[in-house]
Amino acid sequence: MITLLGQVGDAGVRAAGATHDVLPAEVTTYVGRRAELSELRRLLGVSPVVTLTGPGGVGKTRLAQRAAAAVRAAFPGGLAFVELADLREPQLLVDTVAQRLGLGDRAARPRIDVLVDHLRGRRLLLVLDNCEHLVAACAQFVSTLTTSCPDLVVLATSRQSLAVAGEHVLPVPPLTVEGSSPALLAQSDAVRLFVDRATAVVPSFRLTEDNTADVARLCRALDGLPLAIELAAVRLRSLSVGQLADRLDKRFTLLTTGGSRGPSRHGTLRSLVDWSHELCTEQERLLWARASVFSGTFDLDAAEAVCSGDGLDTASVLDVIDRLLDKSILHRDDVEGVARYRMLETMRQYGAQRLRAAGDTEHYRRRHRDWFFELTRRFEAEWISPAQVTWISRLRREHANLRVALEFCATAPDEAAVGLRGLPPFKEYWIITGLTEGRLWLDKLLGVTGEDTPSRAHVLWIYAFYALVQGDLPAMERALAAATETADRDGDESALAYVDHVRAYAALIGNDMATAATLFETAIRSFREQGDRPGELWSTFNHGLALSLSGHYERGRRILRDSIATLAANGELFWRSWALWSLSAAEYLHGDIADATGDALEMLRLQRQVHDKVILAFGLTVLAGCATRSDEPRRAARLLGAATTVWQTLGATPNNYAAFVEPRNRDVDTVTGQLGVEDAAAEFLAGTGLSTEDAVAYALGEVPAEPDAAVPFRSPLTKRETQIAELVAMGMTNREIAERLVISRRTAETHVDHILGKLGYTNRAQIAAWFTDRHTPPA
Repeated sequence: MITLLGQVGDAGVRAAGATHDVLPAEVTTYVGRRAELSELRRLLGVSPVVTLTGPGGVGKTRLAQRAAAAVRAAFPGGLAFVELADLREPQLLVDTVAQRLGLGDRAARPRIDVLVDHLRGRRLLLVLDNCEHLVAACAQFVSTLTTSCPDLVVLATSRQSLAVAGEHVLPVPPLTVEGSSPALLAQSDAVRLFVDRATAVVPSFRLTEDNTADVARLCRALDGLPLAIELAAVRLRSLSVGQLADRLDKRFTLLTTGGSRGPSRHGTLRSLVDWSHELCTEQERLLWARASVFSGTFDLDAAEAVCSGDGLDTASVLDVIDRLLDKSILHRDDVEGVARYRMLETMRQYGAQRLRAAGDTEHYRRRHRDWFFELTRRFEAEWISPAQVTWISRLRREHANLRVALEFCATAPDEAAVGLRGLPPFKEYWIITGLTEGRLWLDKLLGVTGEDTPSRAHVLWIYAFYALVQGDLPAMERALAAATETADRDGDESALAYVDHVRAYAALIGNDMATAATLFETAIRSFREQGDRPGELWSTFNHGLALSLSGHYERGRRILRDSIATLAANGELFWRSWALWSLSAAEYLHGDIADATGDALEMLRLQRQVHDKVILAFGLTVLAGCATRSDEPRRAARLLGAATTVWQTLGATPNNYAAFVEPRNRDVDTVTGQLGVEDAAAEFLAGTGLSTEDAVAYALGEVPAEPDAAVPFRSPLTKRETQIAELVAMGMTNREIAERLVISRRTAETHVDHILGKLGYTNRAQIAAWFTDRHTPPA
């Protein structure tokens, strides 16, 4: 009989992928570039890769944003705008793009494979902004994607081309200054931009016959560079256009060597930034240089802690920030009611050069690291508290700065030792936001430090846990063995307790509930002796689940309910959500369907504050089972579709959790038997088309339950995979398939593994049944 689990089409994956089609907000008006926009729109329709090139400040990013907005309708698969200026680590490129597309990282497979599977067959526009410092990584990444995903289009901005096959390079020229009469000059893009920005600075400013020539002379001197024009316009607060043009003429004369040619465009912008720096007070210069150690945005508290001292007292920082905002050195963003500050990359790099010239880079990078590690210690201290959600949001805002802090730790053994001490306090953060990145930083710091570094055993067990959750069991075993050896040598009872905790988790996932219950109980006892309340609570609710599924249902359920009550009394949400899911899962498997449904729905309500997609996949799966057992087959099929799509965006499957394989398969067969193949498939596919948010709303009864119009079946398999599924249905082995198709046996095995993953199956017989149900048997 056909199962529904293989029928996730492009619409479903697109819905859960959550690209959101969000472009960065435009805080100023856009001027000119009609010809470039027209050409760029044309190229995006015919080329798989388009790269906008040009010097810093020429306007590549704004042009890419405008073009993406203009062609949005031509990309039914959505668009994703990925800003790379704050990304310093090439190894995180794939992870960064995957996160932007809403993909989780719970798969043992390489992240690039999950991303390719997600994008294959989708007409999506991927914008990679500011690639110049990651050119090699971006080139390899884009080449892999466009080779495997023929419907994907990549728009990149960079100071140099990516040099990949199929790339069309579109140089972005400076804005024009054309004509000699006031009327013609007024229509030039550079003049129009200057007037627009000048009016924002001096509202009474107007372009007149008296000042048009000076404006044109100024724009020509600035070589039509948009950033230079915007920086110059700020000076109208204190100078007339003529005075400004005269002063720039004098500055640029100093950059020449006696010839008739003026400075290069880079020199033009550098000279203007130099002038801005010279016009700053000493305190403003200090803050400009010191703030360059931040990545992305930063708030006032961070600026005061990191940048003050040695000529800039803490009480003056806010006033200095105000003045740098006024000079357009800093820009302000309001994020969740908090003012945050940022520098354009050109200005940040200039500040970094000044800091380096003063010999202060290491000092202020260390202060930066220490400030953000202090935040993580506060995060740990208030994890089990009503402030938990606030702290999760805050660390998410500081993600780019946390990366820079960890990057600094990896520069030397002494700094890495500090990093190892600083990582355990925010272990939960990586569980929520990205295990792949967490493992990368753990691995980097472990590689820099010695075997006797304090906290090493704790970092190793954390690495082991992340590897376990991603299904990388060999890495888990290696890390646990090293953690045990290190903890035994150091007498670190805390780390040994967590080793027991991780081994218990592995037994739980593998459906060895008796072992899991015993190891969790041992860990709980150790945590209690050490006064580790968070560790004790974490192990306790998992102990309740293991007991419930090992024949001690009532005892396990009591432990789970007590854990939930304790966590609720402390205002905790994240682990309480998992405890609620554990309770609902135990009740569902035991047959207490009403209780299971209520607990799972309560978990969904909590998750609207934490936004952990992993637990949503688990929750929707249990609710689908509850609907099946409640004689609601249509609701069950739709929830199964929604859950399957979320699982796919995570790169995972509930089949990795052995206790749920048989009950889930039984539910699917029940739903299919009650509705019939076609109706069940239609409901299932309607569920796959729900976004994660809409799936939660549907599960909570906040949207109508009437079925949508039937959705035609669309196989998730490629043509080659369908061909191989047919050969599996004919009873062929991998060796026989390889011989028939003239491919290697390893390639055949890989294709079969992909088919199993896409269909949510565990064996070849299920593939054969799926193909037989959906296709006419070969003659």
